[in-house]
Amino acid sequence: MSEFSAATIEQYHADGSWDAETIADLVARNAVAAPEAVAFHAPEGTLTWREYDEAATRLAGAYVLAGLPPERPLAVLLTGGALTHVAYLAAQRAGLVTLGLGPRAGDAEISHLLRHTEAVALVSRAVHRGRPGPEIAHATGAPAHLELDLVGGQPVLRRDGVDLPMPSVPAAVDLLEGRGLGPDDLFFLNSTSGTTGRPKCVRQTMNVRKYFAALAADAGAFGPDEVVLSALPAPYGFGLWSAHVVPARYRFPTVLAAEFDPAGTLELIERHRVTVLAAVTSQFIMLLNHESFARRDLSSLRVLFTGGERVPAHRAMEFEERTGCAVLQFYGSNEAGPISVTRVADPRPARLGTAGRPVPAMRVRLLGPDGEDVPDGPGQVAVNGPGCAPGYFRDEPANRLLFRPDGWLRTGDLGRLDEDGYLSITGRTADFIIRGGHNVSAPVVEEAVGGHPRVAQVAALGMPDEVLGERVCAFVVTRDGGELTLDELRVHLDATGVSKVNWPERLVGLPALPLGVGGKVDKAALRALL
Repeated sequence: MSEFSAATIEQYHADGSWDAETIADLVARNAVAAPEAVAFHAPEGTLTWREYDEAATRLAGAYVLAGLPPERPLAVLLTGGALTHVAYLAAQRAGLVTLGLGPRAGDAEISHLLRHTEAVALVSRAVHRGRPGPEIAHATGAPAHLELDLVGGQPVLRRDGVDLPMPSVPAAVDLLEGRGLGPDDLFFLNSTSGTTGRPKCVRQTMNVRKYFAALAADAGAFGPDEVVLSALPAPYGFGLWSAHVVPARYRFPTVLAAEFDPAGTLELIERHRVTVLAAVTSQFIMLLNHESFARRDLSSLRVLFTGGERVPAHRAMEFEERTGCAVLQFYGSNEAGPISVTRVADPRPARLGTAGRPVPAMRVRLLGPDGEDVPDGPGQVAVNGPGCAPGYFRDEPANRLLFRPDGWLRTGDLGRLDEDGYLSITGRTADFIIRGGHNVSAPVVEEAVGGHPRVAQVAALGMPDEVLGERVCAFVVTRDGGELTLDELRVHLDATGVSKVNWPERLVGLPALPLGVGGKVDKAALRALL
């Protein structure tokens, strides 16, 4: 079930980039070394390392008793909290591959991912974001639906409203003999827009995600008593390493919320004396903009890890000056992993004005239009190292676009290196809108909007936004020449199950779309209209 060649695995284990420990091993070790220390401060309450370890073990045993076959994807649809990490860890121990579904995913996206991965079941709470779980399962064609909850630190698993057997820890250990996933096995599937637009799944191994841990510890100069708050959705790469991997590796307590809320996040930072905050750019800007920011005691903060989109230097500087912490970022992606990183030791102009120095083992290259190396750039960023994912799940056409024939992974970004070795991102080669750290594919938006019966032509692009970096704007030409309102369009998108991340936030009607000399829509002309 290994995702890499034997030679690759041997190479990265030999040079120390990867090791033999699973995430389950890390949690079990913490449960022995500090059983009553806090693992999570979460909406469900406080969970110790012992409780986390035991809950995941029992749930994994329940999956076996429920007949879920090993090495198959299990779709998990949950908002943030301790239950999410219990579910992920239980799947690892039961030999199941977690298909991490974004909490706000629409029915059409979920349905596609369930079919594409042939997931054995959909796991959710009885009610997910106001909708009954069985209703979501029926609407998306899930082969089975399991209701999951955490009551008093103990997992509860139901099917059709009936509690399923939940074994004791010793009984679960016996059931799980020989079933756990290894550190180089496929253990997680991230849904992402990737490089070709439509939703797909990035394959992840534990060693690939664990690779962030030591890099983050070095960049942030971690001490022994850090308190982490991860404000990110858990299924994505940033959320995985910041909440599922780093705390387990270093035995840090982690503060979680069901969903991001600026006022609630500021209160949690103050209450738990958070030292390390993980939040995409739009989130930390929302914190800065909130009226309660000045009233909260944020003096415990030492480090903010941010990114996911352009980090405005002036807002990052404001955050540093008002909190006293250092704003850091990893530049990378779900597919590429950590390409470069800024560190607390970097001078402020480099820390806030660049994407940091490339991670040496990631072997960053800048490529010209014909694939030739351009040492200092500008050029397309390409990488080949221990943080790279092995590609997309069951999507060879997408993998051929992602990887060069020589195995190097091509990003959609253009970059250059300065004389001090710092990498700056100068543009993008792919047609994406980066809204709040999420890659929104312009072709996906155009396809969704173009499905409205009154739309004749559509072009989508990003409009600049101070908080989110970019928002989605759609230019449309209607079939009847009349006005189409944003509210009318949203009714259609909701009815057809389009994920809200792919909904336009501005709609501009035009009599015709401008065309370039090659007959394609002239998006530069449209951008000028904004």
